[in-house]
Amino acid sequence: MLLLPKFDYLEPENMRSALELMASLKSNAKIIAGGTDIIVNMKKGIISPKHLVSLVKVKELFGLEQRKKGIVIGSHVIVSELAESNLLWKNYSLIAKAASVLGSPLVRNRATIGGNIVTARPAADLPPALMAVGAKVELKSKKGRREVALDEFFLGPGKTVIRPDEILTKIILNELPPFSGGDYIKLGHRKALEIAIVAVASRVTLDKPQGIIKNVRIMLSAVAPQVIHAVSAEKILMNEKPTDKLIERAATLAMQDCRPISDIRGGAEYRKEIVKVLTKRTLANAVKEVNRKKVKSER
Repeated sequence: MLLLPKFDYLEPENMRSALELMASLKSNAKIIAGGTDIIVNMKKGIISPKHLVSLVKVKELFGLEQRKKGIVIGSHVIVSELAESNLLWKNYSLIAKAASVLGSPLVRNRATIGGNIVTARPAADLPPALMAVGAKVELKSKKGRREVALDEFFLGPGKTVIRPDEILTKIILNELPPFSGGDYIKLGHRKALEIAIVAVASRVTLDKPQGIIKNVRIMLSAVAPQVIHAVSAEKILMNEKPTDKLIERAATLAMQDCRPISDIRGGAEYRKEIVKVLTKRTLANAVKEVNRKKVKSER
């Protein structure tokens, strides 16, 4: 039986107190939210913080609300709330899809969006979907705040740009352009409690229904040290009509863009083939979503 190392548990009453604590404790402290990752890592001896700072009483971190030009999600919002959010299903369906396949119902009812991001696991479900829609995060410290695009947030497995005295407070989703659609698919050995063997999140924006692609983002997960863009695939799709033939070519290029390793969950060549399959499916589904939205709006 693995035992937790000794630590002090701290529960600040508000954001100001939390920021002051992080400023004073610095690298000796870690934030605990749902605890689904940090407790496991502590038991394994990967990390051994002297202090755990819980944000359970910081009310401003629990909101999911629509703003004039997008949606803001508090970092302590639990994953099951994302999976059940009509607001997300309507405007950012690929994020809701990613949330709905994260772990088991028990995990989804404890894990938070902020925790899933800051652990920086290469196979985490939410980062690729969030990156596909260009999400940013707000980082706060006693000295001030800054916004960082998720594309620039991750540095490698378990590593991010967040400083020891900072707290991830919000996830910011800018309003997507008209005629946008997306999809997220992951492959695991089992339906629940499974780390992705491969996952792909795709988002396309057309100039009009049945039109040409004006913007596209294809994020590949579990095939590199961190989530990566399928750059070659994105490039070939720009300013083109998304035909089946073009999507097939893009999927092949996505397979070439990734650099997976072989491990107990799957071989490198197998993962590359799955990238091709999932890229093709997510792109096709993203285009279909654009056209479905148009049909609904005309009714």
